[in-house]
Amino acid sequence: MKKAPQKLLYGLVFALFITITHQRLMKKEESRFSQSLIFEGMTSIRACIHGWEKGISDRRIRRILLDGERLKNKGREISYLKAMSCKLGFDLVTTDGARIDSLTVGSTHGGIIAECTERTIPSLSDVTDQIAPRGFYAMIEGIEDPYNFGYAMRSLYACGCNGVILTPRNWMSAAGVVCRSSAGASEVMPLYIAEAEEAAAVMRSLGYKVVCAGIRDSVSSFDCDLAYPVFLVVGGEKRGISRAMLDLADTVVRIDYAGEFSGSLSAASAASMLAYEVMRSNRK
Repeated sequence: MKKAPQKLLYGLVFALFITITHQRLMKKEESRFSQSLIFEGMTSIRACIHGWEKGISDRRIRRILLDGERLKNKGREISYLKAMSCKLGFDLVTTDGARIDSLTVGSTHGGIIAECTERTIPSLSDVTDQIAPRGFYAMIEGIEDPYNFGYAMRSLYACGCNGVILTPRNWMSAAGVVCRSSAGASEVMPLYIAEAEEAAAVMRSLGYKVVCAGIRDSVSSFDCDLAYPVFLVVGGEKRGISRAMLDLADTVVRIDYAGEFSGSLSAASAASMLAYEVMRSNRK
């Protein structure tokens, strides 16, 4: 009979150990992507270089770390990086896998990572001359996760979005994570900073129709006029679009479902579907 309390005690201790370990891992991941200027893998590194070459971003690579044990089958990548290092003035440093793993969030970096500088993101009101006269711009208001933010950026870029407007509180501090989840799109996409209401006012003054994703008093995405120029606003999963922003919309658009479904799509999924509708509406 005395063994039962001992087993219970061991079980509680083990559960406490698992909880503490999980919390430590979560804090480690959060600390890595809360201020992440580590770009993981060749896709992210190429995007960073292309963004700078095209004048879209002023982010620079400080140095690239290479896992010495994984270089044998990466001749093409190494040749490219050596050429770019001479052109752009960054260092190539060979190190070990443990050092690289200690700096990264993911495990798909292939033994190649870059330490980069921050990127300057201009205020929208200061660069209105950069906005295309008949284009497609987007804003995701209140998104909660850098991965979802990156997934949304990937779809927006693929569907021809000319640029993304960010609120001052955005996930670009986790630039490395966002770049990886966006397959590099975040580094070759023009970005601007503005509060949501300010962005709506500026874009409308430039002749853009403000379209917000929502349900109340909405038009189906199948029937909505999404002809250029259009400024699309999608809300995050938890908070959605603010009431003030919805009141400023020219049109509220909804995504219809095939059957009865009371839930809502993720911000990344909603942005993808609406971006595709914008592309489809302007395909001619």
